[in-house]
Amino acid sequence: MDHEHEKLIRTTIFLEAEVLEELEKTARQLETTTGRRWSRGGVIRLALSDFYARQGKIL
Repeated sequence: MDHEHEKLIRTTIFLEAEVLEELEKTARQLETTTGRRWSRGGVIRLALSDFYARQGKIL
């Protein structure tokens, strides 16, 4: 499946201010590394994908 066109479902999460700050920092770091724009939601999806991949639940 083309990851650029996966269907996303809007959801709401509640996070501490410190977590939001780290998500923003990580997004900026990823932008520098990849040359592409990253949102906080994108960073969360990346982290969750890594978490589940390490558990063998997704590829």
